[in-house]
Amino acid sequence: MDTEPRQQQQLVQPVRGIEVHSIDWIPERERHGKLWHQAPLWFLGNFQYFTIPIGFIGPAMGLSLWWTALAGLLGIVVGTFFMAFHGSQGPKLGLPQMIQSRAQFGYRGVVIVLFVALFTYMAFNVTDQVLLAQGISGAYGWNPTAIALVTVIAAALLAIFGHDWVHRIFRILLVISFPLITIITIAIITGHAGGFAPKAHYGFTFTAFMAEFSAAAAYNITYAPYVSDYSRYLPSKTKSRSVIFSVFFGASSSAVWLIALGAWLAIHLNANDGLLGLKTAGNNVFGGLGSVAALASALALLATMGMNAYGASLTLLTGIDCFKKVTPTRAARVISIIGLAIVWYLIGDVITTSAVNTVFTALTLMLYLLVPWTATNLIDFFYVRRGHYAITDLFSLDGIYHRWNWRGITAYAIGFAAEIPFMVLPQLGSLSYIGPVAKLLHDTDISWLVGLVVTSIAYLLITRGFDPKTEEQAIAKSEATLKADFG
Repeated sequence: MDTEPRQQQQLVQPVRGIEVHSIDWIPERERHGKLWHQAPLWFLGNFQYFTIPIGFIGPAMGLSLWWTALAGLLGIVVGTFFMAFHGSQGPKLGLPQMIQSRAQFGYRGVVIVLFVALFTYMAFNVTDQVLLAQGISGAYGWNPTAIALVTVIAAALLAIFGHDWVHRIFRILLVISFPLITIITIAIITGHAGGFAPKAHYGFTFTAFMAEFSAAAAYNITYAPYVSDYSRYLPSKTKSRSVIFSVFFGASSSAVWLIALGAWLAIHLNANDGLLGLKTAGNNVFGGLGSVAALASALALLATMGMNAYGASLTLLTGIDCFKKVTPTRAARVISIIGLAIVWYLIGDVITTSAVNTVFTALTLMLYLLVPWTATNLIDFFYVRRGHYAITDLFSLDGIYHRWNWRGITAYAIGFAAEIPFMVLPQLGSLSYIGPVAKLLHDTDISWLVGLVVTSIAYLLITRGFDPKTEEQAIAKSEATLKADFG
């Protein structure tokens, strides 16, 4: 590990609060994060406009309010389970999530999952841009192009300021939005938010239930590549179960809430846009409530775009570092964020599909790609290596994790291949795909569950002959180097 630039960085003071670090290791003396910050961060991460349309998916396929809420609840619980366990890796290792994945895939082999993670970040921000442009334009009549530009610039600025500012802004927005959404929810329960009895018949079909379940699970699984990016500043002695609980509670409770809210808006207000539906329901309670609540929800989604941009920049820099050494400076992170912002703006500017289709398609694609990675990473961390890694070797091209690690790459490939016959790919332009097994299941998509199981079994079998004791010497040397360089 090239420690010289990292030693120099410790002497660099933040400029107006802009974070110094990028993809480097966080020394213990700089672990200023607080455990109680985790739950509010992840609560607001889902307490925003993107979550509401997930509740539209079930009703759009004929699923009732209560079945949609149940499918959303179960999906969120499953997806957040994996997400929360990734969060516990941050304090233990003090590293961005994708750097740690070099242990499973190799110094250069990790580029495979880096592409997947970068696609996830960009897909989220492109989708968020479309949602905000369509939603705010529909709710307030503002120019959608201007909305898109403002949101991209604001999200990029938040990502540039980095870790501490993301936590701070999220807490402020939570204080603003929580009471507003609470009032609207109580009004819905008590019948004061308007609405009407639906003319269409809503009931239960297994295909619709699984579509809602999978979308909800995908929603929080897609956070997995960067949960530890926001927990890596926690002291290394922070209890893993405390981090897991904090992340799980924050990310799951708000998502379950807003998915159910979205289902009600779709069925009882015939809403096809979450922001407009929220505005209508709130204004039915009393004038202006919905307008303010919708704007707060939009601002929360904008902040989440900043979170995505931050993770995307770390992923991009890690990918470049696989082939050309990157000095992990503040400037490198800023430049990467600006470049990524330009790219996602240009992509989002040409998308004209509806918000619901955009959300469902993006979540489905991300789920297919991420599940084999999350299975490989978690089994390696909690079962194979049990959290013990040579940190310096993760930054070395010729370290113990090799350039290309066949174990992780093979398990990922097997898991993804196993998903293909079970896939039900939503309409993407003129393209669509339904796997042969999915057709036998009446177009029910269980591919990600198959991928999860197959990848886990494959990695366990592949690592049966691996003895983690062979890495003990490298781990001891790494710890000695870090202690000598950083104290």
